[in-house]
Amino acid sequence: MPSGQGAGTNPIHNKKAKKEKREEDDDDKAHKEKMKADAKARADMAKNAGKKGPMNTGQQGIKKSGKK
Repeated sequence: MPSGQGAGTNPIHNKKAKKEKREEDDDDKAHKEKMKADAKARADMAKNAGKKGPMNTGQQGIKKSGKK
């Protein structure tokens, strides 16, 4: 096989196309801000949930009242 004919040996074809920059409009900016706020809220909730113990350890079972 001649040089430059194998897979991945031709540097011209290995170059990736440059991503063109896209301008963001107000909707895109608002969406990004909302996603950041949601991620921050989720992280805060996860941090607060880790402080408490389990809600039900399985030892209580079904509690019955004394009524008949």
